[in-house]
Amino acid sequence: MVVLARAPRFYAELGVPDTVEGRFEMISLHVTLLLRRLHGVDRALADAVLSAMWIDLDAAIRELGIGDLSVAKKMKLLASNFYGRAAAYDAALKNADDAELQSTLVRNVYDGEAPAPAAVAALAAYARDIAASPELDIDRRAA
Repeated sequence: MVVLARAPRFYAELGVPDTVEGRFEMISLHVTLLLRRLHGVDRALADAVLSAMWIDLDAAIRELGIGDLSVAKKMKLLASNFYGRAAAYDAALKNADDAELQSTLVRNVYDGEAPAPAAVAALAAYARDIAASPELDIDRRAA
Protein backbone atom coordinates (compact mmCIF):
# COMPACT_ATOMS: atom_id res chain seq x y z
CA MET A 1 0.00 0.00 0.00
CA VAL A 2 2.87 2.37 0.72
CA VAL A 3 4.22 2.01 -2.81
CA LEU A 4 0.79 2.65 -4.25
CA ALA A 5 0.20 5.61 -1.92
CA ARG A 6 3.45 7.16 -3.14
CA ALA A 7 2.50 7.07 -6.83
CA PRO A 8 3.83 10.33 -8.31
CA ARG A 9 0.47 11.13 -9.92
CA PHE A 10 -1.10 11.94 -6.55
CA TYR A 11 1.52 14.54 -5.74
CA ALA A 12 2.34 15.94 -9.19
CA GLU A 13 -1.12 15.96 -10.78
CA LEU A 14 -3.64 15.85 -7.94
CA GLY A 15 -1.96 18.28 -5.58
CA VAL A 16 -1.54 15.96 -2.60
CA PRO A 17 1.11 17.57 -0.38
CA ASP A 18 4.39 15.71 -0.81
CA THR A 19 5.07 15.73 2.92
CA VAL A 20 5.15 13.16 5.70
CA GLU A 21 1.57 14.12 6.51
CA GLY A 22 0.46 13.92 2.87
CA ARG A 23 1.97 10.45 2.53
CA PHE A 24 0.28 9.32 5.75
CA GLU A 25 -3.03 10.56 4.35
CA MET A 26 -2.58 8.60 1.15
CA ILE A 27 -1.58 5.48 3.07
CA SER A 28 -4.68 5.92 5.24
CA LEU A 29 -6.91 6.29 2.19
CA HIS A 30 -5.49 3.23 0.45
CA VAL A 31 -5.53 1.02 3.53
CA THR A 32 -9.12 2.09 4.22
CA LEU A 33 -10.10 1.17 0.67
CA LEU A 34 -8.42 -2.21 1.01
CA LEU A 35 -9.99 -2.89 4.40
CA ARG A 36 -13.43 -2.07 2.95
CA ARG A 37 -12.82 -4.75 0.32
CA LEU A 38 -11.72 -7.28 2.92
CA HIS A 39 -14.57 -6.55 5.36
CA GLY A 40 -16.51 -9.73 5.90
CA VAL A 41 -14.31 -11.62 3.44
CA ASP A 42 -11.02 -12.26 5.18
CA ARG A 43 -10.64 -10.94 8.72
CA ALA A 44 -7.19 -12.48 9.17
CA LEU A 45 -5.87 -10.74 6.06
CA ALA A 46 -7.41 -7.43 7.19
CA ASP A 47 -5.68 -7.80 10.55
CA ALA A 48 -2.39 -8.61 8.80
CA VAL A 49 -2.71 -5.50 6.62
CA LEU A 50 -3.24 -3.33 9.69
CA SER A 51 -0.39 -4.96 11.54
CA ALA A 52 1.97 -4.44 8.60
CA MET A 53 0.88 -0.80 8.34
CA TRP A 54 1.59 -0.14 12.03
CA ILE A 55 4.97 -1.87 11.87
CA ASP A 56 5.92 0.16 8.80
CA LEU A 57 4.73 3.43 10.36
CA ASP A 58 6.65 2.69 13.55
CA ALA A 59 9.83 2.15 11.53
CA ALA A 60 9.21 5.31 9.50
CA ILE A 61 8.74 7.38 12.65
CA ARG A 62 12.00 6.06 14.05
CA GLU A 63 13.77 6.86 10.76
CA LEU A 64 12.54 10.44 11.08
CA GLY A 65 14.44 10.66 14.33
CA ILE A 66 11.57 10.44 16.80
CA GLY A 67 13.04 9.17 20.07
CA ASP A 68 11.97 5.92 21.65
CA LEU A 69 10.13 7.72 24.43
CA SER A 70 7.98 9.64 21.95
CA VAL A 71 7.22 6.80 19.52
CA ALA A 72 4.33 5.36 21.53
CA LYS A 73 2.70 8.77 21.86
CA LYS A 74 3.10 9.46 18.12
CA MET A 75 1.75 6.01 17.22
CA LYS A 76 -1.29 6.59 19.43
CA LEU A 77 -1.97 9.87 17.62
CA LEU A 78 -1.54 8.21 14.21
CA ALA A 79 -3.92 5.40 15.21
CA SER A 80 -6.52 7.91 16.33
CA ASN A 81 -6.11 9.85 13.09
CA PHE A 82 -6.25 6.72 10.95
CA TYR A 83 -9.40 5.29 12.52
CA GLY A 84 -11.13 8.66 12.37
CA ARG A 85 -10.29 9.00 8.70
CA ALA A 86 -11.28 5.42 7.94
CA ALA A 87 -14.71 6.02 9.46
CA ALA A 88 -15.10 9.29 7.55
CA TYR A 89 -14.05 7.71 4.23
CA ASP A 90 -16.33 4.75 4.80
CA ALA A 91 -19.31 7.01 5.50
CA ALA A 92 -18.53 9.23 2.51
CA LEU A 93 -18.15 6.27 0.16
CA LYS A 94 -21.54 4.91 1.24
CA ASN A 95 -23.11 8.19 0.13
CA ALA A 96 -23.63 8.37 -3.63
CA ASP A 97 -23.15 12.15 -3.61
CA ASP A 98 -19.52 13.06 -4.23
CA ALA A 99 -19.77 16.28 -2.21
CA GLU A 100 -19.26 14.42 1.08
CA LEU A 101 -16.33 12.39 -0.25
CA GLN A 102 -14.68 15.45 -1.76
CA SER A 103 -15.17 17.39 1.47
CA THR A 104 -13.64 14.53 3.44
CA LEU A 105 -10.66 14.39 1.09
CA VAL A 106 -10.13 18.15 1.31
CA ARG A 107 -10.28 18.04 5.10
CA ASN A 108 -7.88 15.11 5.43
CA VAL A 109 -5.66 14.68 2.38
CA TYR A 110 -5.39 18.37 1.59
CA ASP A 111 -5.46 19.56 5.23
CA GLY A 112 -8.37 21.87 4.49
CA GLU A 113 -6.69 23.62 1.57
CA ALA A 114 -8.14 22.26 -1.64
CA PRO A 115 -6.17 22.39 -4.86
CA ALA A 116 -8.07 22.87 -8.11
CA PRO A 117 -11.58 21.37 -7.91
CA ALA A 118 -10.69 19.01 -10.77
CA ALA A 119 -7.88 17.50 -8.67
CA VAL A 120 -10.20 16.80 -5.74
CA ALA A 121 -12.81 15.38 -8.11
CA ALA A 122 -10.18 13.13 -9.71
CA LEU A 123 -9.03 11.81 -6.33
CA ALA A 124 -12.66 11.19 -5.31
CA ALA A 125 -13.30 9.35 -8.60
CA TYR A 126 -10.15 7.28 -8.03
CA ALA A 127 -11.32 6.31 -4.52
CA ARG A 128 -14.82 5.46 -5.78
CA ASP A 129 -13.37 3.40 -8.63
CA ILE A 130 -11.33 1.30 -6.23
CA ALA A 131 -14.21 1.00 -3.76
CA ALA A 132 -16.55 -0.23 -6.52
CA SER A 133 -14.09 -2.46 -8.36
CA PRO A 134 -14.86 -6.19 -8.24
CA GLU A 135 -11.15 -6.97 -8.13
CA LEU A 136 -8.38 -6.09 -5.72
CA ASP A 137 -5.82 -5.21 -8.43
CA ILE A 138 -5.56 -1.47 -7.81
CA ASP A 139 -1.96 -0.90 -8.88
CA ARG A 140 -2.94 0.08 -12.42
CA ARG A 141 -5.31 2.82 -11.24
CA ALA A 142 -2.66 4.91 -9.47
CA ALA A 143 -0.22 4.99 -12.38
